[in-house]
Amino acid sequence: MSTPFYKKARGHLTRSCPVMKRVIGVVGPCTMASFPGDPFTLLVRCVIYQQISTKAAKSIFDKLTASIGDSNIPIAKLSGMTEAQFKGCGISGPKQRTLRAVVDHVNTNPELLPGIPDMDDETAREQLTQIKGIGPWTADMFLMFGIMRPDVLPVGDYGVRVAIKNQFKLRKMPDASKCWKIGEPWKPYRSVAAWYLWRSLEPRYQEKDE
Repeated sequence: MSTPFYKKARGHLTRSCPVMKRVIGVVGPCTMASFPGDPFTLLVRCVIYQQISTKAAKSIFDKLTASIGDSNIPIAKLSGMTEAQFKGCGISGPKQRTLRAVVDHVNTNPELLPGIPDMDDETAREQLTQIKGIGPWTADMFLMFGIMRPDVLPVGDYGVRVAIKNQFKLRKMPDASKCWKIGEPWKPYRSVAAWYLWRSLEPRYQEKDE
């Protein structure tokens, strides 16, 4: 996704949704960027980022790549890591099991990751969530930040739901159905909308908005 794409996305979101227009006015230009790395490394990163803060996840991922000695994680090196080595990087037991499931699944289905760019979003989700420990959130992060799909709305993300609640002045946390309904006008740029929702949670933008 390029600068002209983001300009087009901002124009659509501004015209289609008054709330998003206000958020975009506060946050400014979109600087959404993909994670670096090959598809396997990207999937490993998404697993590590599950259910913890971005800061903590980055620290763990950096320790993992430092331990392996490569910014791109070779599947053979990851599969050879011991439980103690994983723990040394800060990777919990459940995430170790998910990473081993990823290794097993990718080894058994070597065409999966190279083939995802040719799949539509729903097919890619179905394929990725067949891996034990990979749920919709992880699949959505892979689609958004791995292969930069433009129309992903991660309704299972807590931050997105909090931002929707705040920005739309809702009395309670919206469920997935409510998020889908609110996000309908954002198509086909819901990934960009989600990025703006995340940014809106940053204190500097909240203060500016006030």
